[in-house]
Amino acid sequence: MISRMREDIQSIFHRDPAARSWIEVLTCYPGLHAIWMHRVAHWLWQRKWKLLARLVSHLSRWLTGIEIHPGAKIGRRFFIDHGMGVVIGETAEIGDDVTLYHGVTLGGTTWNKGKRHPTLADGVVVGAGAKVLGPFTVGVGAKIGSNAVVTKEVPPGATAVGIPGRIIEAKKDQSPDQAALDAYGISGGDMPDPVARSIGAILTHLKAMEDRMEGMCGALNELGSDYCAQDFPELPENGFSAQDEEAVSRQAKASRES
Repeated sequence: MISRMREDIQSIFHRDPAARSWIEVLTCYPGLHAIWMHRVAHWLWQRKWKLLARLVSHLSRWLTGIEIHPGAKIGRRFFIDHGMGVVIGETAEIGDDVTLYHGVTLGGTTWNKGKRHPTLADGVVVGAGAKVLGPFTVGVGAKIGSNAVVTKEVPPGATAVGIPGRIIEAKKDQSPDQAALDAYGISGGDMPDPVARSIGAILTHLKAMEDRMEGMCGALNELGSDYCAQDFPELPENGFSAQDEEAVSRQAKASRES
């Protein structure tokens, strides 16, 4: 037990540059307190003292702001950084060397009994505010970006970001420190802007429509129609009234008939 506790403390020094001393870690890291109290609750849960296990878990939640169901299975060197708002469900399974940041939820998507929560393999990093929901596996060394909502399996070594979670490719030549930033969803060029992408698609579509209209107008001009020479109706500053819409409709109809 003492060996495991030392291992937990040492893992914090490896993953948090803010940790300065053993005393500071022992007294000021709620993630560490939550993990140790979970081990007690899980031990009770396995021996069918489930009410007592839930009481220990509830006390841990009250003291640390971290809710870990006593039925959850957690591996070695598990690190919860900051921790407030973390929720880990009953059938969640967590491997070794996993890191969670604050606001993470390992939840379920069904009320049916049985396996309902995700399995995180060794070395997984889950960014702040992410939601991993459902009975699937997040592969070894995978990363979940901040505020992502992941409901499908994540391959080993992959990074999932966005809502819903999608897989992005990391740069092959990036350093380990740069790769770690993928857990915050700020990997630069690998992260397309969905708004910019949507606007780009609209502009591409408009250009295609303009080209098509120019071709149609050319054909109409050859047939002697002046439809394309007419000006577009002006848009009123305060928008269209019902009368304006009716007038524009009549004008458009007359143009088509001519």
